[in-house]
Amino acid sequence: MQIHSLSTERLLLRPMQPADAPALFTFWSDPNVSKHMNIEAMTRTKQAEDMISLINDLCAKDQACRWSIVLKDSGETIGSCGFNSFDFDHGRTEIGYELGYPYWGKGYATEAVRAVIGYGFFQLGLNRVEAKVEPENSGSIRVLRKLGFAEEGLLRQYEKSNGQFVDLLIFSLLRDEWTDPSVR
Repeated sequence: MQIHSLSTERLLLRPMQPADAPALFTFWSDPNVSKHMNIEAMTRTKQAEDMISLINDLCAKDQACRWSIVLKDSGETIGSCGFNSFDFDHGRTEIGYELGYPYWGKGYATEAVRAVIGYGFFQLGLNRVEAKVEPENSGSIRVLRKLGFAEEGLLRQYEKSNGQFVDLLIFSLLRDEWTDPSVR
């Protein structure tokens, strides 16, 4: 799949590049950020390079895709956002996103996720976007609610994180529920 860059008021979302590894490593190695990503905090920049390569390989196979989130005014990479998996037969995907800790609480995640959801619905023809979130990840839950996601329920002991089974909340947004006409 060839994904395109997306532009919002303050952000440029562009396909991930190997040059993004040092900036993304900074966030992916921060336990505050990685604790809700279902990955161990990275310890070497090479891990970020490998993750970007894996994501780009999955995108080329239409299995997943991710954008780097860049501030328009400074060119600084502040996180990433994208689709963790696709089920095109059923018109659905799962979204994931993270920002570096210094950028939390500024509306960047909502802005980025809004653009990516619009792309999924209107460029990729998807019908449903899902998000799975640990119940204590209140910031992510606020982002999803702002964007109109419905909480569907609790997935008990759904996956392992740091060797422990954890519960996840599942949220969804359907294309016919999407009310943001600016993202079409």
